Amino acid sequence: MPSRRRVRVLLIALTGTVVVLALGAALVERGLVWPNRLFAARYDVRGVDVSAWQGTVDWPTIARQDVDFAYVKATEGSSFVDREFEANLRGAREAGLLVGAYHFFSFESSGRAQAEHVLATVPDDEDLLPVAIDVEYYGTFHADPPDASQVRPELTALIATLRDHGIEPVVYATGSAYDRYVAGHFPGTPIWIRSVIVPPALSDDRAWTFWQYSNRDRLDGYDGEEPFIDMNVFDGDLDDLRALR
Repeated sequence: MPSRRRVRVLLIALTGTVVVLALGAALVERGLVWPNRLFAARYDVRGVDVSAWQGTVDWPTIARQDVDFAYVKATEGSSFVDREFEANLRGAREAGLLVGAYHFFSFESSGRAQAEHVLATVPDDEDLLPVAIDVEYYGTFHADPPDASQVRPELTALIATLRDHGIEPVVYATGSAYDRYVAGHFPGTPIWIRSVIVPPALSDDRAWTFWQYSNRDRLDGYDGEEPFIDMNVFDGDLDDLRALR
C-alpha cells in the first residue's frame, strides 16, 4: 500500500496538472495562446480574412499589425452580398494591403449561378488577388454533408465559369471538406487550407498556397459581433503573392 505522504504528493501533482490544463484551455479559448502561431511564424507573408461579422474594420490599424494581405467576403450562394464588402474592399486597398474577395460556396445553388453572382459583384480589377471560393459545411450540412457526386459538378461549373472570364480562383476548404470534395481534383487551382490545430498536411500530398492557421486571433481595429479574426499565411514572398493576380 502506498504511504499517505506518497498519496498526498500524487494528489497534489494531479491537481496541479488539472489546473495547468484548465488554464491552458482558457487561454486558447480566449485566443491568447495558439500553438499554430509558432509553426506559422516561419512564413513571412501574413493576412486576414473578414466578413460583416467583424463589423466596421479600421484597415490602417489592421495593416500596422504585420498584416500584408486581406481577403474580404463578397458573396454567398447565388444572391447574397456581404453588407461590408464594398467598405472592406475599399478600406483594405487604401491601407496598402494586397486584397482579394471571397465567395462562400452554397450546396443549394448551381455552380454557374454562383459564378454569375460573383462576376456581377466583384470588380474586374487587375490589382485584386484571385477570387477565393470558400468550401465548408454549414448549418445542417455539418451533420449530414452532401455527397461529392452532387457537390463536385457544381464546384467544377463554378470554377470553369470563372476561368472562362479570365479568373483562376483559389479554393479554400476545411480539412474534411477538402478530403470529400477537392482532393485529387482541380489541378492547377491554388489551395487555401484551414488547419487551426496543427500545420496542414493535405491528404493527396498537394502543396498548399494559403494556410489559415488560426480562427481565434485578436487584433486591434474591428468592432463586430465576432471578437476573433482569422489569420493566414502565404507560402511565398510578396512578389509571389502579387504574381497570383
